[in-house]
Amino acid sequence: MIKDLTKGSPSKVLIQFSIPMFISVIFQQMYSLSDSVIAGKFAGENALAAVGASYPITMIFMAIAFGCNIGCSVIISQLFGRKEHAKCKTAISTTLITTLVLSVILTVIGLLIADPMMRMIQTPADIFADSSLFFKIYIGGFAFLFLYNVATGIFTSLGDSNTPLYFLIGSSLGNIGLCLLFVGYFHLGVAGVAWATFIAQGTACILSLITLVFRLRQLKTESYSHFSTPVLWQIARVAIPSILQQSFVSVGNIFVQNLINGYGTPVIAGFSAAIKLNTFAITSLSTLANGMSSFTAQNVGARDYNRIKKGFHSGIGMVLTICLPFVISYMFFGSQLINFFKVDSSLGLATGVHFLQIASPFYFIISVKLLADGVLRGAGSMGQFMAATLTDLVLRVILSYILSPIFGTNGIWASWPIGWIAAAILSMSFYFSGKWKETNVLRD
Repeated sequence: MIKDLTKGSPSKVLIQFSIPMFISVIFQQMYSLSDSVIAGKFAGENALAAVGASYPITMIFMAIAFGCNIGCSVIISQLFGRKEHAKCKTAISTTLITTLVLSVILTVIGLLIADPMMRMIQTPADIFADSSLFFKIYIGGFAFLFLYNVATGIFTSLGDSNTPLYFLIGSSLGNIGLCLLFVGYFHLGVAGVAWATFIAQGTACILSLITLVFRLRQLKTESYSHFSTPVLWQIARVAIPSILQQSFVSVGNIFVQNLINGYGTPVIAGFSAAIKLNTFAITSLSTLANGMSSFTAQNVGARDYNRIKKGFHSGIGMVLTICLPFVISYMFFGSQLINFFKVDSSLGLATGVHFLQIASPFYFIISVKLLADGVLRGAGSMGQFMAATLTDLVLRVILSYILSPIFGTNGIWASWPIGWIAAAILSMSFYFSGKWKETNVLRD
């Protein structure tokens, strides 16, 4: 249901809006984790490593989808907050048309560069074929993934965090069921994991777009344009910096993955399991930050900055609470969690456990940084948002290469918290400076 986030108690509205988003990310990460667990259990450690080795490359394409999600979300939320519903519909239609065209172009590019990219990151020969196959099937369904991601952003922009939850629950359960069928019963290996994701995401995409069309009819407006170049430019002013920022992060992750690949398949498998668990935690925190972003954008549109400040203070308590179970689980039960992925070798197990023990205590710091980023994104202050995130990335990549020869993989893992601390200081300084209030994304 479409909901106005500019009314009611800020803390209550933010909590009610964010809870479905948090539940959504649990299901999202559940099926993401299940892919690796099923691959490791039924197809072995090499299959787990193959899925993990292609992960940084898939994230480059997801970076573009996420950047477009942010661009449309900020503009649509601010227009909705201003009660300019006709322009809001124009922005939604323009976003969907642009997304469809862009996703087709990226699919063709992805299929052409698959093998060269796998070679560039030094994917070991024993998992190269499976890694390449997984990526090609994944990118073949990228249009579904892209459109679904953007549709989810549109729903949340309109204050509706429940509808994406319903689709994600269905998609997650469908993906797990198909993965078990294709990998466990038909023994399709890595290809089965990829096809399960393809089918589940495709179904969710089509259903979400149909629902979005019916939901928009609730916004009673005069006639509106189905495509607007000025509106596209407004979206691009937020989306392009975000795409660049996310792409830089993904490219940086490729450099780190390239370094890790040099340690061999057992280390890749252990890192793949650990990074999935780490992604679960970070994505959970980011989802609450995304809720803060939509809350901020609607209230920026309504020009109620004091309400944003109250929401931010409530959000800090929420993200710190979410951090606690992740830190306890990863610090004290890391071995059991990594074993859940069926990592066979002791080296792979130790790799994953060490990563979690080094990184997880700093979730409390990165959570506050992500929440501040939510305010910066929602206000359209993309320069500050990019500066903080790229600080984390640059430090992580540089320190990985400096510390790895001295401390081995533990040196790589140590670069994560150092980057998080520096970026958190920067994001919080940007938030407290208040300059994000001066950002004028919508050109009247």
